[in-house]
Amino acid sequence: MKIAEALQIVSLTHPGMVRTHNEDSVGVEAACGLAVLADGMGGYNAGEVASGIAVSVTASEIAQRLQQANPTDMDTDSREELGVTLLRNNIRKANTSIYQASQSQPQYAGMGTTIVAGLFYDNRVAVAHVGDSRMYRLRGEVLTTVTRDHSLLQEQIDSGLISLEDARFSKNKNLVTRAVGIDENVLPDVHVYDVQIGDIYLLCSDGLNDMVEDADIESALFAMQGNLPLAAEQLIQMANDNGGRDNVSVMLVKILGDYAVPRSFSSRIMNWFKK
Repeated sequence: MKIAEALQIVSLTHPGMVRTHNEDSVGVEAACGLAVLADGMGGYNAGEVASGIAVSVTASEIAQRLQQANPTDMDTDSREELGVTLLRNNIRKANTSIYQASQSQPQYAGMGTTIVAGLFYDNRVAVAHVGDSRMYRLRGEVLTTVTRDHSLLQEQIDSGLISLEDARFSKNKNLVTRAVGIDENVLPDVHVYDVQIGDIYLLCSDGLNDMVEDADIESALFAMQGNLPLAAEQLIQMANDNGGRDNVSVMLVKILGDYAVPRSFSSRIMNWFKK
C-alpha cells in the first residue's frame, strides 16, 4: 500500500484564548508520510517566522529528497537510514536559517522554535524533536508519550527534584533547554519505532498538554478515533475550555494499513505491477 493511502493525517491549529496571533506552524507532506509541527518563540512576529521557517525547510527539503530516494536507503555518510539522516540534517538546516536571520535582522533577534516531526515509512515512524513539542501514541486504549521534553521541568523530574504530581503545577513548564535557531548548532533527538495498524499518533504544541491532562487526551482520542477531524477539534476545544493560555496545535496520524517496503526482488516486481 502506498504511504499516502496507509495514513490518515489531520492537522489543526488555533491561537488560543489569550494570544493575539498564532506562532505555531504545521506542515504535511502526505506523499512521503511526513508530519511536522513547530511552536515559535520571540517578540512581535518573530516566533511565527521561526516556526514557519522550521516547518517549511524541514518538510520541503525532505519531500524533495524522497522523490528520488527511499527512506530505507542507507546514507553513506552517516551510516544510518536515509529517513533518519534527513530528519536530523534538515532540522539542523532550519536551525542555521533561523539563527542567521536572527543575527542579521534586529527585529528577529532571539527568535527560535521547538519542533517535532514524524516520518512514516516501512511500517515504522522516525521521530525527531527539539524542545517541548510532543508526540504521543494511542495504541488500543493506552496513550504513551513518545518524545521526552527538552525542558528544565523534565530535567528536574529526571533528577528527582520534583514529582510528576508537583510538576503539573510548576511555574517552569515553558522553560525549554533546547530549541531550533537559538544557538549556531542544535542536536535533534531522533528515534525509530514500529507501528501497528490502528495506532494514532498525536503531534502537539505545549498549548495542548499544558492545558489538558494526558488522561483526558487519552479518553478523547479513544472515544473519537473513528473521526479524526472531530478528535482534533475536540482536543483544541478542551485546551481552550481550560483557559487556552497559549496557541494550540494538533496533528493526528492514523495507521490505516500496511506500508512495509518489499525486500526481495520478486516482491519488488509484484509491487511494480500493482502500480
